[in-house]
Amino acid sequence: MFGSMQNVPLLVNGILDYANINHNEREIVSRLVNGTIHRETYGQAHLRARKLAQALQALGCGKGDVIATLAWNTHRHLESWYGIAGIGAIYHTLNPRLFAEQLSYIINHADDKFIILDTTFLPLMEGIADEIKNVKGFIVLADAGEMPDTSLQNVYCYEDLLDAQSGDFNWVDVDENAPCGMCYTSGTTGNPKGVCYTHRSNVLHTLVANSADVFALRSIDNVMPVVPMFHANAWGLVFAAPAAGSKIVNPGPNMDGASIYQLLTEEKVSFTAAVPTVWLMLLQYLEANKGKLPDLERVSIGGSAVPRVMLEKFERDYDVSVNHLWGMTELSPMGTIAQFKSGMEEMSFDQQMDIKVKQGRAPYLVEMKITDDDGKELPRDGKAFGHLVVKGPFIVGEYIKGDGGEILDEQGFFDTGDVATIDEMGFMQITDRAKDVIKSGGEWISSIEIENIAVGHEGVAEAAVIGVVHPKWDERPLLIIIKNDGADVSKEDMLKYLEGKIAKWWMPDDVVFVDEIPHTATGKIQKLILRQQFADYTLPNTKQAAE
Repeated sequence: MFGSMQNVPLLVNGILDYANINHNEREIVSRLVNGTIHRETYGQAHLRARKLAQALQALGCGKGDVIATLAWNTHRHLESWYGIAGIGAIYHTLNPRLFAEQLSYIINHADDKFIILDTTFLPLMEGIADEIKNVKGFIVLADAGEMPDTSLQNVYCYEDLLDAQSGDFNWVDVDENAPCGMCYTSGTTGNPKGVCYTHRSNVLHTLVANSADVFALRSIDNVMPVVPMFHANAWGLVFAAPAAGSKIVNPGPNMDGASIYQLLTEEKVSFTAAVPTVWLMLLQYLEANKGKLPDLERVSIGGSAVPRVMLEKFERDYDVSVNHLWGMTELSPMGTIAQFKSGMEEMSFDQQMDIKVKQGRAPYLVEMKITDDDGKELPRDGKAFGHLVVKGPFIVGEYIKGDGGEILDEQGFFDTGDVATIDEMGFMQITDRAKDVIKSGGEWISSIEIENIAVGHEGVAEAAVIGVVHPKWDERPLLIIIKNDGADVSKEDMLKYLEGKIAKWWMPDDVVFVDEIPHTATGKIQKLILRQQFADYTLPNTKQAAE
């Protein structure tokens, strides 16, 4: 016996169709590369995406072709994703913060046919043009008057391509399990590896993202996805916002505190999402200018662990509810969000911050557990540290072209590479990347927890913790600090500040002050480079310990 329901495929273009029919008048607002503000409606975006689909077909693109985008968050970039997917092709987001050799490797590995890019990135592409010979042409996100001179070959103007089409176009029929989007990891070790999303996986991720205990987007929300579209599938907001009928506010290339504040206030943004470094700049701007956030209700912060002091400032000083978010490119990217469970809203402020500083709990469709080195599941007691493994319908099953070999265990779980705890209420907390965890005397020390506490010191701009070789304990923590401008902070000050906030045996053996801490293209601290920089570093009292 079979069910009697209609078998309608889950396709991402159905999201834009829905927004066009039911929220036609809602705006997509964008700050463009030239600094001007552009406005269009979902109805206009739907027509322009169909025109792009026609234009791509006229250029010889079709099902299965990979078309890269190298662009900021704007209306044109959003239209590109839907136009590409609408012909059965695959959008491939390129991260401009990667090294040139990584970009050329990714473009060749993905076999990109065309590259759609902002004028900002023409010099970047010109620099690697000789290395990406399989690319057939470049589509510049500009109108005719904005087209700059370039040495690139086969260059097309986006607006000219759209003007040549009618928009009388039906999306190409594809299977819901057909590839839809592509994103590569940041490649902190070895070459970047590619993840290919399907129409089905993106739609399921959208439905979960818009559930009440995750983003909870509504048609009355004004949503600003500060997280770049080239970073981990834009956290799914390019699909989640139109699926809810929310207004979209795209920040373009300007991520400084003043620019973000202007859009938050002028466009009455109620929900936004970005990595901690963006919010650090915003908070500094707000404090310097006595700014207020009267319309902002909710902020999701992810990409790296959120310092407790940042959570407290948003919640206490600006009455903004913050949700800590964790995910990965391999998870489409959402894995957990720190939404309260019943009764937690009645806790004290400090108790609530204890919960919110954790990465959160898994939503429906994400199965999660921690295991020991032998794959045995560890208890959910908030104390046991283990390898974080996940399973679900929008979680990677294999990397593009089989890179990395078999990446799932016998039960179908993917090892995230993170070390974490999960407490009795299901709240997960990342303690380290597996390759970064500090192993001291047979026990694990969380570098992330020490870092998050250290940045709470008023004189600290950024902190990193790495393990340094120790003759007795294998490794001991070294605290690396960037001071705030004009701050007078000493090693003794930092160690005293940490007293009582971490276990005594977690206390760093030394503190060093630096001018710069290296980061990946997605803003994460590059612990590998730090370990290389401090490979010959000798901790105090090491000689006595050896004896």
